Amino acid sequence: MIHARVAHDGRRDALQAWLTRELKGARFSLAPASEDASFRRYFRASLEDGRSFVAMDAPPGKEDCRRFVHVASLLRDAGVHAPQVHAQDLAQGFLLLSDLGTTTYLQALDDSTAPRLFADATDALIRFQLATRAGELPPYDDALLRRELQLFPDWYIKLHLKKDLSEDEKNMLQRTFDILVKSALAQPTVYVHRDYIPRNLMVCEPNPGVLDFQDAVTGPITYDIVCLLRDAFVSWPEERVLDWAVRYWEKAKQAGLPVEADFGEFWRALEWMGLQRHLKVMGIFARLNYRDGKPRYLEDTPRFLAYARPVVKRYRELAPLLRLLDSIPDVVQ
Repeated sequence: MIHARVAHDGRRDALQAWLTRELKGARFSLAPASEDASFRRYFRASLEDGRSFVAMDAPPGKEDCRRFVHVASLLRDAGVHAPQVHAQDLAQGFLLLSDLGTTTYLQALDDSTAPRLFADATDALIRFQLATRAGELPPYDDALLRRELQLFPDWYIKLHLKKDLSEDEKNMLQRTFDILVKSALAQPTVYVHRDYIPRNLMVCEPNPGVLDFQDAVTGPITYDIVCLLRDAFVSWPEERVLDWAVRYWEKAKQAGLPVEADFGEFWRALEWMGLQRHLKVMGIFARLNYRDGKPRYLEDTPRFLAYARPVVKRYRELAPLLRLLDSIPDVVQ
């Protein structure tokens, strides 16, 4: 533990020295700005003249700042409020970014604010999707979709629940995965943020500010809207989710995005895409606990069961998964 602490402090010291050079010797204080599920750390650099910036520490070998810089440029070119990169040192893994403030959507959302905030988030998402160009981002392909789905049996079922699946259950899961992957790959493709959730959206002007986009890909058009509406950390009544989905679909059609002409088909694709994500995230949250020592994410896994079960019940093709989901406790073990 002593060695880990020294390495941790060493990177902060190096970041502070780099910032001193980049800020031309201006006096500043450095404080943690946010938590992250990855190896990245964020600090707010507050200057004596009232300005503030956010500094990213992304250890080389663990994170790749080039992805962040590239996607930030794509977002800003699309008219989406992403941080401006004021300075970069890719060799050390340091970025100096504009500060989008301290209030996340997750903190600001309630029954009264949600309609305006989600309308702004929907408009920003559509601008990003409309900017899609081939070759800019890696594809959300068959291999990636299946790797993500496999996190559910490997990390959540086997490691967390300590459950050995029978051969019938394994075969059922693979058939379900085949259905979900086929549906995802059949959708029109656009830029996909891949974690477009209230915790990664900032309340600011113009609204929203968008963060945590470095894993963006080109993939299914329903992915980001289902991220927004069926989030890991906040849930909404089904009728509100349906209403917001309709509003997105109508705006997307008007903007010329290639959404399904029939809302029922769009909604099915959205729900199946959501199920892929819910299973994946349950696996990710278990991995964060057992591999990375970050246990607090596991507390939100029952929310994903609450999302997944109604979807599985609604569609005959997915019904075989219900027995396995019903065997999972509704509380964190």
